[in-house]
Amino acid sequence: MSQIPTPQPDRIGPHADEPHERSIGGLLNRLRAAVLGANDGIVSVAGIVMGVAGATSHRDTIVVAGVAGLVAGALSMGAGEYVSVSTQRDTERALLDKERRELAEDPEDELAELAGLYRDKGLTDALALEVAQQLTAHDALAAHAETELGIDPDDLTSPWQAALASMVAFTLGAALPLLTITLFPPGVRVWVTVVAVALALAVTGYASAASGDAPRVRAVVRNIAGGLLAMVVTYLIGGLVGRGLG
Repeated sequence: MSQIPTPQPDRIGPHADEPHERSIGGLLNRLRAAVLGANDGIVSVAGIVMGVAGATSHRDTIVVAGVAGLVAGALSMGAGEYVSVSTQRDTERALLDKERRELAEDPEDELAELAGLYRDKGLTDALALEVAQQLTAHDALAAHAETELGIDPDDLTSPWQAALASMVAFTLGAALPLLTITLFPPGVRVWVTVVAVALALAVTGYASAASGDAPRVRAVVRNIAGGLLAMVVTYLIGGLVGRGLG
């Protein structure tokens, strides 16, 4: 086994060019949620307007369907995100309350538990106990919440913020195919919408991959392919339904 180097005291600390805030995980999750919300808005409303455009050339009908899809989708995203985050927040609060009770009722056992967790991470018994004691003296609840539960007590997600972010992201994404299918003349609006949606999906696919440090090209290709497939299928089905009704 190679010897572990010992840094100089003046070099101990986080790298200045890397994020080390406790809330960075929550920030990345919110960013991914916003990107995915915009992506859903693009694909959902693009599918709706393309399906209706395949059935009819009447601009008013396409606009009504697109606006209805945008409003319904945004409200659905907001409501779903609110319920989901509220449930997560309630669970986190219940776990934190339980941890507070255990710390008040049996602090010695909780200290032993915390030391055991650090021992399982590779520390010696003596060092694990020392680390547990120091962290407990600093903030016992935060130490147990982070190590035992993976929760930051000071950074619980707000359901209202999550719902609003999802609604705004979905609306912004949905506005693109709705505007292109509405503003351009009948002869080119379908193709303009396809190109605009493909470009937008390339952006959201890249942003989603970048936020998680995943391969960019694969994410972009996968995102565009899924969106194009959705538009082609809905356009063809719309055409079949339109001819059947006609």
